[in-house]
This record gives sequence, C-alpha cells and structure tokens, in this order.
Amino acid sequence: MNGLGEDVPAAGAATLLVIAKEPVPGKVKTRLTPEYTLEEAARLAAAALSDTLDTVLSLPARRRVLALEGQPGPWLPDGGFDVVPQSGGGLDERLAAAFARCSGPTLLLGMDTPQVTAAILAPVLAADAWTRADAWFGPAEDGGFWALGLAEPDPDLLLGVPMSTARTGRVQRRRLTAAGLRVADLPLLTDVDTAADVARVARQVPGSRFARAVADRTTGLVR
Repeated sequence: MNGLGEDVPAAGAATLLVIAKEPVPGKVKTRLTPEYTLEEAARLAAAALSDTLDTVLSLPARRRVLALEGQPGPWLPDGGFDVVPQSGGGLDERLAAAFARCSGPTLLLGMDTPQVTAAILAPVLAADAWTRADAWFGPAEDGGFWALGLAEPDPDLLLGVPMSTARTGRVQRRRLTAAGLRVADLPLLTDVDTAADVARVARQVPGSRFARAVADRTTGLVR
C-alpha cells in the first residue's frame, strides 16, 4: 500500500529517478509569492517532495535514485534512495546527466506533483511496460512534463529541449518520436507552480503531507 491507501502495482524492473532541489526559502517555489511567503513556499516544497519520495519508496523498483541540488534534510526517508548530486548547467543538461547515471528502464519524476500515486504510475510499473513502449511520457497542464521514462536512457534525447516553457512537453515528446521510439502516455497532471495550483492539488490529495502543510501554513517542515 502507498501512503494514500492504494494498492501497489505488481512488479516492475525500472529505476525510479527523482530530481529535486533542497527546499530552501528563496530557492524553491518562488512563484508562489506573494500569496505565500518564501518560508511557506519552502515548507510546501518540502511536503511535496516528502510525499513524492514516500510514494516512490513504496513502489517496486530495481533502484531508487534522488538527484539532488543541495543537501538532504528531514524530508528524505530513512534508506531506500541513492542520493547523488545534480550536475551544473540548464535543466535539460541536469536531466540528461541524471539519466546518464542510470542504466536499463528508468522513470524520471520531479518534486512538483505530490498527487502522484501508485495507481497513476501503474502502467509504467507493469511487468510488460517496457515491451509495450520504449518511452513513457507524463504531460503537465502547464505544457511541460512531470514524468519521463526511457527503456534505454539516452541523454541526447533531452539535451537542447527548451525547458520551463509552454511548449516544453510538445518538443520533448516530439524528440522521442523522432528518434523512432514507441511512446506511451501517462495521465495529464498539474505541477505545483502557482498559488492556484497549490489549492487544486491539495484538494486531490487530502490526506497528504502537502495538503496538511497547505492547511496549516504556520507549521515547520513536514516530514
């Protein structure tokens, strides 16, 4: 079972790779201001990251990797993750470098979708996931993507993709199909980028750390 009480899908053989920033005030979720203070935004980021890591820890995986910019904190579960530093450069370079550390089927997730559950990820964790598709793509409502799975990690598939734009997802998915990959899609999700996103996502996961942090904006880091 995951933290929200859903059944964990049957066996999968993928590496689960999470890319994240240490939730330091002024360094994460700055677009949540002025509705939230920088400290409140960092607490929300910590809660979202903690929910994401707990879900990933509950899933079958060959390996779990956290590519982290910054230092581990109380939001990191005890054990279960190989923590590696992110590379420098733009986001496309950092994502490419994270994939380069992995081999075999690998699914990349960010820290901005605490509503991700085992049920949402079930297709890519299924035993036949990597025979049905060479790549898995999770589109985000802002035009980006929240998940990217590659049967054979290839950094060149990400390098040069314009990140953090309304066309990022289209360009990235087109890069996959242009390489001749069979692409399967995961559900469309909302990244937590704005105050409106915060409220919407919190309603989707009422029992989560993220929702509790939204409800009580005066608490410290939620673990």
